[in-house]
Amino acid sequence: MTDFTSNPPRARSKRGTEFLLYFSLIFVLAIPFATAFWLLDVFQKQTLNLHGPLARAWAEADRITPLIFSA
Repeated sequence: MTDFTSNPPRARSKRGTEFLLYFSLIFVLAIPFATAFWLLDVFQKQTLNLHGPLARAWAEADRITPLIFSA
């Protein structure tokens, strides 16, 4: 029986080159839309205490890319 208590096996990352390519494309395409919606929220709520456009675009790309690979 193998003892993994001192050196557990490392989990292999599922985010390969193809995943990063799709993530990058979706992220770049999401930036203008995230910026527009962020500006709309800033004017409606009159506060800057919101996630910025890059954080919104990153979250959107992080949400959409796995959906592509799950199909």
